[in-house]
Amino acid sequence: MIIILAASSLLFGYLVLQRLQLYLARRRIIQENNCKPCPYVLNRDPILGLDILRENVRLADAGRFLSGSQARFRRFKSNTFHNRIITSPIILTVEPENIKTILSLKFKDYDFSNRKVAMDPLLGDGIFNSDGARWASSRHLLRPNFAREQVADLAMLERHFKHLLKYIPADGSTVDLQDLFFCMTMDTATEFLFNHSTNSLRMLDQQESSANEDVQFARAFNAAQQDIVTRVRFGPLYRLLSKNTVKEGADAVKMCHAYVDRFVDDAVRWREEQDLEKKGSSDERYVFIHELAKQTKDKTRIRNELINILLAGRDTTASLLSNMFFEFAKRPEVWRKLREEVEGLQGRIPSYEELRGMKYVKWCLNESLRLNPVVPSNSRFAIRDTVLPRGGGPDGSSPLFVPRGTTVGYSTYTMHRRQDLYGADAEEFRPERWEALRPSWEYLPFNGGPRICLGQQYALTEAGFVTVRLAQEFKRLESRDTNGGVWVEGLTLTLCSKNGTKVGLFRE
Repeated sequence: MIIILAASSLLFGYLVLQRLQLYLARRRIIQENNCKPCPYVLNRDPILGLDILRENVRLADAGRFLSGSQARFRRFKSNTFHNRIITSPIILTVEPENIKTILSLKFKDYDFSNRKVAMDPLLGDGIFNSDGARWASSRHLLRPNFAREQVADLAMLERHFKHLLKYIPADGSTVDLQDLFFCMTMDTATEFLFNHSTNSLRMLDQQESSANEDVQFARAFNAAQQDIVTRVRFGPLYRLLSKNTVKEGADAVKMCHAYVDRFVDDAVRWREEQDLEKKGSSDERYVFIHELAKQTKDKTRIRNELINILLAGRDTTASLLSNMFFEFAKRPEVWRKLREEVEGLQGRIPSYEELRGMKYVKWCLNESLRLNPVVPSNSRFAIRDTVLPRGGGPDGSSPLFVPRGTTVGYSTYTMHRRQDLYGADAEEFRPERWEALRPSWEYLPFNGGPRICLGQQYALTEAGFVTVRLAQEFKRLESRDTNGGVWVEGLTLTLCSKNGTKVGLFRE
C-alpha cells in the first residue's frame, strides 16, 4: 500500500510539474510576442460546442454554409474569432497576414491532422493528403510534370471541346453547362494523366451502356468524392451511419483504385521494357503516367499521386467554368466585351501565347475565382505552440497565441468578399476591377506558400481555352436558372452552383 501511495504521489507530482512547465513556457511565448486574447467566442454551448456543429449541418443542408460563415465574421465585426466543437479548439480567420503565416512563414508549425483520415481511403499518401517529408517527396516527384510544354496541349483540349459542343443545343434550348464541364474536365484530365480518356460525356447518352468501364469509373469517382465529403462532415461519427452509406463509399473507392491500377500496371511494364532495351527517348510523346513510372516503380504510390492530381485538376476547372458562365449568362455586357477580345483571333484556335495575352479573359477568370473561389475554405492543425500576427485584443490588431492542438480555419470565400479589400461592390461580379488590382495574400484562389497548387496553370489554361472557344461559337447567352438567377452554393470538395449552370446559347 505504501508503495502504491508513493507511486501515485510521484505520478501526480510529475503531472503537476509537466503542467507547470507547459504553463510557464506558454506564458513566456505570450509575453515575448505581446499576445492578447481574442474576445470573440462563437459558442453558446461552452462545454461541447454542439450548438455550432448542429448549426453547421443545418447551414450546409440549406446551401448556406459559406454565407453563414461570412455572417459570423460580420456579426463580430472582427476578422478572427474562437470556436469549439466537442473537444477541439478552433480559430477562424480571414486576415491575410494570418493566412500568410499559416501557409508560409510558419508552415512547419501546422499539418492536416484529422482531414487526412477522411481522405485517406481514396487519396492515400498522395500530394494533397500528406505532410512533412512525404509531401516534399511527392512535390519533388510531380513538379517537373507541370512544365509549360505539358500544360499547353491545346490540340488535346480542342478534341474534347468539339465533343462537348455536340451536347449543346443549337436552337437555344436549355442546357446545364455545369454537367458538361464536369464531364469534359474528367475526360481531359484522364487523358493528360493516364494517356486514356474516360470520354465521360458519353454518360449523357441514354444509349451508352452503363457497363462501360470508363463510364463506371466516372460515376464511381463522383461517389468516392461524396464519400470524402461525408467523412469530413461527420468525422468519427461516420461509422455510425447506415451500413449502405458506408458500403457505397467503400465500393466506389475500390472501383476507382482497380480502374487506375490497370494503367499503373501498364506504365510500370512500359518502364521495365524501356530499361531492358535501354531505349532513350528525347523525342517521344510526353505521357504523364510514364514520367512517374520513370521515377518510381511503387505502384501504390503512382496510383495515389494520379488520383490526387485527378481530384484537384478535374473539379477545380469544372467549378471555375460553371461559376463563371453562371455570371456570364446574367451579364450580356460582360459576354460582349469578352467576345470583342476573342474576335481578334478571326476564328482561329488560340495558341498558348495568344491565350495568355487575353486580358479580359484573364480578368473574368480572376473575378470568378475571387467571388466564388473553387476551394472556399481550408484549415491547418497546430502541431506546436505558435503565434498568429493578428487577431488578439478587441480590435484584432495584436498577436494571438495558438496552443498546440488548435485547428486554424480560414475562409477564402469571406476574405475575397471583404469590402475593405475589394470595395463596396465586393459581392458583385465585375471583371473590370482587375485592371487596377494587384492583390497579394488577400487573394488565394490556388492556396499559397510551399503548398501552392502545382496545377494552377493547367486549370487556367483549360478554363481559358474553353471560354475562348465558346465565345467563338456563341454570340449570346441567356440565363435559364430556376432560382431567378441567384447563385446558390453547392459545396462539396469544391464550390459550384447548387442549381447547375442552366443557360440557352445562341449562335446569332
